[in-house]
Amino acid sequence: MCYGQQRSFPGDESQTPSRTARSAAADNAAVVENLRGRLAETEERLARARAREAELSRRLEEMKRFVSVMEILETYLKRRFREQQEDVARLFSPLTHS
Repeated sequence: MCYGQQRSFPGDESQTPSRTARSAAADNAAVVENLRGRLAETEERLARARAREAELSRRLEEMKRFVSVMEILETYLKRRFREQQEDVARLFSPLTHS
């Protein structure tokens, strides 16, 4: 024993690496469990986001159909209005020529 080195007991040498390995394994297991939990939460959020996206896509398609129907109705009503204006103009045109 030179320069203040201490001699360790044989039992200490065998337990220290074993404890360190067990501690590291426990730490690794905790980290893995933590990551699994976070992964599960992320997958749940992703599933909710996909469901929301599907619902929004369905509503968007529904709105597009509604707008198409409204455009068809608008075209029809404009044409009918124009036709009625022409009918009224024809009805009053003989009166203006008299």
